[in-house]
Amino acid sequence: MSISASQVKELRDRTNAGMMECKKALLETDGEIEAAIKHLREAGAIKAAKKADRAAKEGVVIDHIDADAKHGVLVEVNCETDFVAKNNIFQSFVTELIGAVAASGATELEVAQADSHGEGTIDDFVKSKVLELGENLQFRRLTRYDVEGSGVVASYIHLGGKVGVLLEVGCENDATAADAGFRELVKDLTLHIAAAAPAGLAREDIPADLVESEKDLFRKQMENSGKPPEIIEKIIVGKLGKFYAEKCLLEQGFVKDPDTTIKNLLEAKGKDVGDTLSVRRFVRYALGE
Repeated sequence: MSISASQVKELRDRTNAGMMECKKALLETDGEIEAAIKHLREAGAIKAAKKADRAAKEGVVIDHIDADAKHGVLVEVNCETDFVAKNNIFQSFVTELIGAVAASGATELEVAQADSHGEGTIDDFVKSKVLELGENLQFRRLTRYDVEGSGVVASYIHLGGKVGVLLEVGCENDATAADAGFRELVKDLTLHIAAAAPAGLAREDIPADLVESEKDLFRKQMENSGKPPEIIEKIIVGKLGKFYAEKCLLEQGFVKDPDTTIKNLLEAKGKDVGDTLSVRRFVRYALGE
């Protein structure tokens, strides 16, 4: 049958698929637009499955913070090449994706993927872009923070989307959350986390395997020192103190003032605003890691 240019245009406008893909879909479905949309969605899923094993380590980390700073989302979306990551179609796609994820309220990746978007799900939306962009695309991970009580959520995207931070800072008084000095502190903390890459908030948050790995390294460094085992263990405890100071956010020296720890910074700023401030949680994404 003959397919008109207007039919192709309508299908392209509704799906963003390529002109030839739209024409083929219309030919396969006897010109039925809705059937052609379903055909393209299925074709996208097939292409996505075929490309799923291809390495996708480029892409972008993106954020969304609600106007009231009470809800925030951080998402990583991967593609195969930096060329596609900078493509306008990809950039529009991830902007729409983060909006859909934020609106879904989902706190887990699988739940977000299954949430409705357009005429399908968010997962269908991602797969449709595989068809359009010709690369493996992965909606890889998400973190969502919703503030309970007083406080704010903030985010920071660094290096054009190579690094992203999501942070929740708490206070006891609602008025503090709107204070300019408090907001400036929160912004500084997101910048610090992006730069210093802490592994956890406090010592108990550092992964046990990372701590044990450091202990093993220290032991190997001293295995030929001739020191008694009990002395070596005491030395290891001392070395771990420095390790924690490098890895725990609250013990790190503030990037803008290395002589002041983040814990002391929070206490000082709390006195300035007449409140008790605390970092409740944070996450730092590095693209592809």
